[in-house]
Amino acid sequence: MRLRNIRGSEETVAQDRYVVNEPEQLKGKWVSLFQNENPIHMEIGMGKGKFIMEQSRLHPENNYIGIERYASVLLRALEKRKQTELNNLYYIWFDAQQLNDIVGTGEISKIYLNFSDPWPKDRHAKRRLTSREFLSKYQKCLKKDGEVIFKTDNQDLFAFSLEEAKAVGWQLKEVTYDLHHSDLVQGNVMTEYEERFVMEGKPICQMILFQN
Repeated sequence: MRLRNIRGSEETVAQDRYVVNEPEQLKGKWVSLFQNENPIHMEIGMGKGKFIMEQSRLHPENNYIGIERYASVLLRALEKRKQTELNNLYYIWFDAQQLNDIVGTGEISKIYLNFSDPWPKDRHAKRRLTSREFLSKYQKCLKKDGEVIFKTDNQDLFAFSLEEAKAVGWQLKEVTYDLHHSDLVQGNVMTEYEERFVMEGKPICQMILFQN
């Protein structure tokens, strides 16, 4: 369910020091934002930020960028971020449709897609973050050995995503239809949605894609 619009959220988000304004200015030079050469991991559709905040806390050896298109949702993530000091995490208020306008070739090491909108109607298939259109965008952004890690509770979306990945030449590194009863659960960081779904007994699907 989408968070209701919060009055003033756009202005607040735009002024926050952890939000990158004019991200197109950093295309090809994202390392300059973090002032180090550590790998950059990106979450697209980061929601309220629980996952990416925990990742950045657990792995200070990596840098993290969270992309969220809704200002009201990103505002919640910023409120959480104020509770901790992290120097390896920034956010972008942005529509990932234009991802290649802000990220250069081979700048990203991993992309996380967590419980993305399934866009269930066939005519909206191109909007799914695991459609071949988006997977092609990721191919341009990722390093040669880069990975896309996708989690969902939606079986239909998962099947669609497997077919789309195959269609555009991605290799399948790992796949499970029940993450929390598999070996892949070790080191797994849960999102807000994931915690709820696990409590409800819903199996979580996960795939890890890579390109040669």
